[in-house]
Amino acid sequence: MTSSKNTNSKLDYSLVFILLLLFLASCVSIYSAQASGQYVGNFLLKQVINYAIGCGIIAVVIRLDSDQLKKLTWYAYGVGIFLLIFLIIAPESIAPVKNGAKNWFQVPVLGSLQPSEFVKVFLILALAKGIDSHHQKHQVKTISSDFLLLIKLGVITMGPLALLIKEDLGTSLVFLAILLGMIFISGITWKLLVPIFSFGTAMISVIFYFVLLKPEILEKYLGVRPYQFNRIYSWLDPYNFQSSTGYQLTRSLLAIGSGQTGGKGYGNREVYLPESHTDFIFSVVGEEFGFIGASVLVSLFFLLIYHITKVGMETKNNFYTYICVGVISMITFHVFQNIGMTIGVLPITGIPLPFISYGGSSLMGNMLGIGLIFSIRYHYKKYMFSTSA
Repeated sequence: MTSSKNTNSKLDYSLVFILLLLFLASCVSIYSAQASGQYVGNFLLKQVINYAIGCGIIAVVIRLDSDQLKKLTWYAYGVGIFLLIFLIIAPESIAPVKNGAKNWFQVPVLGSLQPSEFVKVFLILALAKGIDSHHQKHQVKTISSDFLLLIKLGVITMGPLALLIKEDLGTSLVFLAILLGMIFISGITWKLLVPIFSFGTAMISVIFYFVLLKPEILEKYLGVRPYQFNRIYSWLDPYNFQSSTGYQLTRSLLAIGSGQTGGKGYGNREVYLPESHTDFIFSVVGEEFGFIGASVLVSLFFLLIYHITKVGMETKNNFYTYICVGVISMITFHVFQNIGMTIGVLPITGIPLPFISYGGSSLMGNMLGIGLIFSIRYHYKKYMFSTSA
């Protein structure tokens, strides 16, 4: 029996509170980081503006229900592919080369805009719709239907991945993390996944072998650039490269280590670290607030991921569930990769700490993803005496 009475659509105030805490953490960290002598801009003010724009993005996305999101998915995905192609062919006056990579458009007033940050979310939508449509068409699962789904997901991901991998290896890894998360939730049988992932693990080992011993082969056939190899080498032996590519990592380790348990206190930074307001913002937290402060920040991310997981489990709309998994995969990889690279556990890839690091495109892309979660909760309705939603 299903009652016609249902709860009104509502704003997810718990998620609002979590975002508010992340916003405050970002402002505190960036304000301290920009006090270093190398900076002249007011990054805090720009970050506040970026958050305001992100809230505007959420305000738009939250109005879109499941059907509207499905209708817009392929248009958004197509726009993302177009932007990545245009980024490649655009003149440097529009898309300048920065740090050896061509990843940004130079937009009047807004400044630099990195399209790949938005393509991540478009990819999540495309994969979610692909899985949902496949299961509606193939309601009886077979090895063949699962293999077909795997091919579909691979093709959807390889489009933007192929356009980006040579210029931005870090973001390419995020795409793969999203794909893996979606594959695990897609219901594909382990009879297919075990041999495929075993083969993938073997290939990663082979590639790592070539990186260490025969990098010229990867450079010639895969287009991997020398600076990308240097990141691996400086990760494995940072102190041997501390005057060049290992400089940031050694300074980051010194900053976090010197913070010890309770930190040196807000504003009492002593370790000079370039780009501390962006990719290495966690080092600022570790030095000033120590292990305790860093743990509080990590706990905020776990709280965010837990909340999105709860939203995904509560909804009975499979499309929504797949979106939640994609957003979780994106944020989780960002957090682990960024923190991992600042403490030397993972190689430096230039991936920012979501919602904390300074950066308009990154923040807006993440807010777009969170906007989808707000939309799910906003349109989610619980019916009395019913398990449907």
